[in-house]
Amino acid sequence: MGKFHDLMDRDLQIRGYAPGTCEDYLSAVKNFVRFFKRPPDELTLEHINQYQLHLTRERNVSWSHFNVVVCALRFFYKVTLQKDWEVKRIPYRKAGRKLPEILSQEQIVRFFTSIPNLKHRAVLMTMYAAGVRVSEALHLRPSDIDSSRMVLRIEQGKGRKDRYTLLSPLLLEILREYWKIARPKTWLFPTRDQDKPLSRRSIQKVIRKACEVAGLGKTVRSHSLRHAFATHLMEQGVNIRIIQTLLGHRSLRSTEIYTHVSRTHLQDTKSPLDQLSDLLLSVPRKK
Repeated sequence: MGKFHDLMDRDLQIRGYAPGTCEDYLSAVKNFVRFFKRPPDELTLEHINQYQLHLTRERNVSWSHFNVVVCALRFFYKVTLQKDWEVKRIPYRKAGRKLPEILSQEQIVRFFTSIPNLKHRAVLMTMYAAGVRVSEALHLRPSDIDSSRMVLRIEQGKGRKDRYTLLSPLLLEILREYWKIARPKTWLFPTRDQDKPLSRRSIQKVIRKACEVAGLGKTVRSHSLRHAFATHLMEQGVNIRIIQTLLGHRSLRSTEIYTHVSRTHLQDTKSPLDQLSDLLLSVPRKK
């Protein structure tokens, strides 16, 4: 996109968008422009609708991916290019309800033991132990670890909000072991040249490799560890309001999804078939 990339990046940063959001928006607009192989200021609303149809019919992208593209295109054409368009003509896709796949504790153990690199294992353990998003974990600094209070400080997480979450004693041991070897300075989990944090893409590659080695047979993404954190806490009987605070959810409705994937309410409920066991046993079987 050339100059348009730089202009959009500037506009996003001025408005305080999170680094991960900036990356997603810029990538979405770049893919859109590459699809038509024309300068973006020559493309119209009709081109955008054609691209949306392509994403739906041919690529069959997820609901979340589709709507990130919509947000990116709305921002680019309304803010950066200042097109006098009615943004409703760049429609969102209606949300369906899809429950996340949850890793069991046994699968979590197999997953972690399949990661040989200590830094990568420490990042992913942090995401599970504290329930943080991948972008929040990657932007941790050594000073965010408060071992005296046993908390992790999440600075400017999603929604530009600070919060504190759990610092597991076991995670603290892992992080101390990692710190003795790596001695990170600015970022807790930096790249080799130490000037910036690891990328989300590199972490996703680690996740895919670990899943293959562990043979989990489930679709696992970086957010799966956060889902597992919340679900396992709920199965332990932790109050949903506490889980909401730890996750940094603005609304309790976002946290309530874990009541539908937790095993607790399923284990405590008997199937009506079990109520018929005595009757079924008393019925003579046909030979």
